Amino acid sequence: MVVELHTEGGIQVVGGTTDAWLNVTYNYSPYYYKYLDDIGLKWLDGRKASDCIERLQAAVAILGTEQEDNYWLATCDNAGYALSILLKWARQHPDAIFEVT
Repeated sequence: MVVELHTEGGIQVVGGTTDAWLNVTYNYSPYYYKYLDDIGLKWLDGRKASDCIERLQAAVAILGTEQEDNYWLATCDNAGYALSILLKWARQHPDAIFEVT
C-alpha cells in the first residue's frame, strides 16, 4: 500500500519510503497495553483499518503526539505519535488490513 513519504520508526529507509510499513519500538508497549488494548499493538493484527480508527483516535487523544528527539524514549507522546501515523494510514486506506508481526 502506498502512503505519503515518511521516515518514521525504529528502522528508517534512507530518503524515506512510501510503503505503509512502520517499525515501532517495544519500549512503547506499556502505553499500548493501557490505552489501546490488553494485547497492545497486536490488537490491530488482521483488523480492517476502518474498524480501528475510533480506538486509534481515542488512544492518540490521550497519549498526545509531540514527538521527542529521542525516538527510543518511552513517553506518552512518542507512543501516541507512532499511533497517529497508523491512524492517518487507516483513514487514507480504510479497506486495508493491519498486519502486526
